[in-house]
Amino acid sequence: MAPPNLRSSPLSLSIRPLSIRPATRDDLPQLSTVMDAAIGELQKGFLDADQIASSRAVMGLDRQLVDDGTYFVAEIDGAVAGCGGWSRRATMYGGDHSTGLREPRLLDPASEAARVRAMYTHPDFARRGVGRALLAHCEERARAEGFATCELMGTRSGEPLYQVAGYEVIERIEDSTGGAPVPLARMRKSL
Repeated sequence: MAPPNLRSSPLSLSIRPLSIRPATRDDLPQLSTVMDAAIGELQKGFLDADQIASSRAVMGLDRQLVDDGTYFVAEIDGAVAGCGGWSRRATMYGGDHSTGLREPRLLDPASEAARVRAMYTHPDFARRGVGRALLAHCEERARAEGFATCELMGTRSGEPLYQVAGYEVIERIEDSTGGAPVPLARMRKSL
């Protein structure tokens, strides 16, 4: 019997190289598109339609991360596969429009946790290691700046990834800013 043709085998996977680079202001329109697609598609099965609509009020683009140089774009074959970042600022989550959640003070790496922020994978690239690669990149950068711990506010759809990466839930909240309550989990990991 001849060996299977691995190129046409349904078990073979096409693994393309992933590159991660700092985001720039020129990337913002495309990042907004990725975020919108991720919020709308990847939360299905975790949240109902009203919660998904409501989550747009508490999620989204935070230009401060781009300006601080702590936000990154993941690309596969030149396409934006995802984006995510970390912060040395106290804001836990939310986008530019989330005025009540903003806390721009700088964190003390000796006593406070860096924040992992705004992690999104385009649905076309889901479950291909994009989120895990971005998360590891952000943790590495935070560690390099002296942080020993990271915290994040995870969505229901993101929580499984964060748990596999070693994050533990330390608090559960609901944010009703957009109307329907959106369940979130504050999570922490020692680096």
